[in-house]
Amino acid sequence: MIEAPINRESYSSRIWRKTLNGVGVKLGLGWIGLLVFAAVFAPFLANSMPLLMSKNGAITAPVLRYLSIEDAWILLSFIVAVVVYRLPFRGGTQVQLFLLGSVLAAILVNLYVKPPELVIYDDFRSTENQQVDWRIMPPIPYAPTDYLRDLGSKGLEAPLATDGQIHWMGTEENGADVLSRMIHACRISLSIGLIASGIALFIGVIVGGLMGYFSGVVDMLGMRLVEIFEDIPTLFLLLTFVAFFGRSLYMMMVIIGVTGWSGYARYVRTEFLKLRKQDYVQAAVASGLPLTSILFRHMLPNGVAPLLVAVSFGVAGAILSEATLSFLGLGVVDAPSWGQMLDQAVKSSKFNWWMAVFPGGAIFMTVFAYNLIGEAFRDAIDPKSSHGQG
Repeated sequence: MIEAPINRESYSSRIWRKTLNGVGVKLGLGWIGLLVFAAVFAPFLANSMPLLMSKNGAITAPVLRYLSIEDAWILLSFIVAVVVYRLPFRGGTQVQLFLLGSVLAAILVNLYVKPPELVIYDDFRSTENQQVDWRIMPPIPYAPTDYLRDLGSKGLEAPLATDGQIHWMGTEENGADVLSRMIHACRISLSIGLIASGIALFIGVIVGGLMGYFSGVVDMLGMRLVEIFEDIPTLFLLLTFVAFFGRSLYMMMVIIGVTGWSGYARYVRTEFLKLRKQDYVQAAVASGLPLTSILFRHMLPNGVAPLLVAVSFGVAGAILSEATLSFLGLGVVDAPSWGQMLDQAVKSSKFNWWMAVFPGGAIFMTVFAYNLIGEAFRDAIDPKSSHGQG
């Protein structure tokens, strides 16, 4: 008698395999991957400074010298993420190693990265007094804050309609290249989506876990707290804080995160109410394990799948909130944003289609990509779904 082969595929691997079966989720992941690539390598993709330059026989890399603290930290954090992914660890250990590596990268960057305070882009375009032998420019040879004053920029100009310079997506009202600002704006959309959702997830898991595990009075009080936060209008709160404390990306992240955890708490509560009577949970309690170990090491991994579906939709909602605030003219001032560029499309006397189509398309594609990923993940974990059967 021939025995059937034993399927040693883990639950998480099976869910991930089912999630990747659809074409839509691959499109979504491809778009998100493109945004991550653009966000990490933005200074090397769109910049007015040469990647490499030879002057009087000496070869230098001006783009590295002018890297901001944020640029260096994002690049180092990406390297840490790749290294940690290659290590033989999984799950929470990987997350902890990545967070530790990111903190160390932030410390090193603040200690050793000292970019010049004043950046004069004109100096890198003028070759008369520099005696430059040769230079290698980025694919988009314009920085997001380079307003091309020395080139006689006229402000808003349509794609491919500029004099003497090629701007594939045109220029904005101050003369800066739109494609360059689109690339650098990826950072705001990704960071506010992931960090705000991370804050909301952290709060929601703790509150929801305590409600579901203890039930009774704790559950009742927790649900009242959830209902209070569900009634808080996030956009109105953002507008209020901007009016009193000014515009800050970090403030937006915190507000969106603090007001958006109630949905995650409901998911975790529902799962923990079902899991608290399972034999392995009762065995963990009888063994005298600490509460944190029971909640987050034994129960959470078995109830995390529906939560991750909600996270994908939460990230999309956070991106829309930031874009809405920027469109209203209350977003971040010192960094390019897709919503900010959308605002410029309607501010002047005539409609500037390129300032609406490109940023608006990027916002639509990003939100749509996260929704595709969430839908595919939900189908993969739902046993009643025809797409999730495999």
